[in-house]
Amino acid sequence: MSTTITTPDADEECAYCGSRVFDHDPICVRDCTDDCGSPAYFCNYACLSTYIDENSRMSGNACEWPPGERNC
Repeated sequence: MSTTITTPDADEECAYCGSRVFDHDPICVRDCTDDCGSPAYFCNYACLSTYIDENSRMSGNACEWPPGERNC
């Protein structure tokens, strides 16, 4: 399996706040399990961090939280 990397469109919007990603410090993430699907673009680390918190992405296949109970 391989993943193709492409540059998002100039008007690509942040998956969290809707701002144009290239107006800030863009980050591309892809949720890869069996089928990676389409990448999600975030305009900065604050939007990515908030998205992770609000969608409970710190459990399951990711590292467990709180510190000391990490399961990576």
